[in-house]
Amino acid sequence: MTPLKWIDIPPVWLIGTSVAAWWIGQHDPLHLSFGGAWADLAAGLLIGAGLILMALAVIEMRKMHTTVIPHLEADRLVTSGIFKRTRNPIYLGDALVLLGLILRFDAPLALPLLPVFVWWIERHFILGEEARLRRKFKADFARYTAATRRWV
Repeated sequence: MTPLKWIDIPPVWLIGTSVAAWWIGQHDPLHLSFGGAWADLAAGLLIGAGLILMALAVIEMRKMHTTVIPHLEADRLVTSGIFKRTRNPIYLGDALVLLGLILRFDAPLALPLLPVFVWWIERHFILGEEARLRRKFKADFARYTAATRRWV
C-alpha cells in the first residue's frame, strides 16, 4: 500500500470536515446559532453514540481477526455484533461524530458538510469495500446485504 493510501483513510476525512465545520462556525457572517443547552446535550449524545458504534465495530472486527483498514482485503466477512444492524457502523459513527461536532461548534452553515461527507465516504470507500467483499464472499455477502442495510 502506498504512503498516500495510509493518509487517505476515513479518520483523516473526518478530521478535515470537522476542522472545516469549526472554521465555518468561527466565521459565520450571519451569526446563526442552534441556540442553547439542547444543542450541547445533543452534541454530546451524538458524539458519544458515534464513538460507541466505532468501538463496537472495531472490537467485533478484531474478534473476527480481520482488518479495519478500508484499503486492505478483509480476511473474514463480519456479520455479527453491531454488524447485524448496519453494514457500516464505523462510517455511521463518523457521521454521528461529525453531526455532533457541528452542533458543538454551533455551526449551522456547516450542516451541508454532513451529506457531502456521507456521499464521499460511500463513493470513496464503501463501494470499493463492498466490491471486494462481493468478489471474495460471493453468496454469503449477497445474503448479508439482503438482510442488513448499508447505513441504518
